[in-house]
Amino acid sequence: MYSWNKRGVSMDILTSAERSAHMSRIRARNTQPEMIVRQAAHALGLRYRLHRKDLPGSPDLVFPGRRRAIFVHGCYWHRHSGCRLAYTPKSNTTFWEAKFERNVARDKEALAALEADGWRTAVIWECETRRPDGISERLRSFLCKGAA
Repeated sequence: MYSWNKRGVSMDILTSAERSAHMSRIRARNTQPEMIVRQAAHALGLRYRLHRKDLPGSPDLVFPGRRRAIFVHGCYWHRHSGCRLAYTPKSNTTFWEAKFERNVARDKEALAALEADGWRTAVIWECETRRPDGISERLRSFLCKGAA
């Protein structure tokens, strides 16, 4: 079934079943930005664990010996402030804004819980992974020197 606006013009070229199938294929793990960060960490000689479910928020990369955790966030889903990738869809805005607010609140809770448990955390945004040299430097300073 197509969705229609007030003028009788379709707002989506896909049916709701097709849109649902499309959205279900969006991955939460092993995304391209995450793979870029993992490759940069590995190139620096750093070893890590992936998606530790026993930690709040299931961080993307975990360095247990250093008590460091890294989240690789998509700018769209996690609302990177000021980023052009963090746009809001023009249709069904009430739904999307509520969804994005829940995502951001969940992210804050996970970071706070980890830090309260003695972990140092970092968030690397999808748009930042477009400059791999910057990722390597960021990882080096966060993990090797201890600065955030």
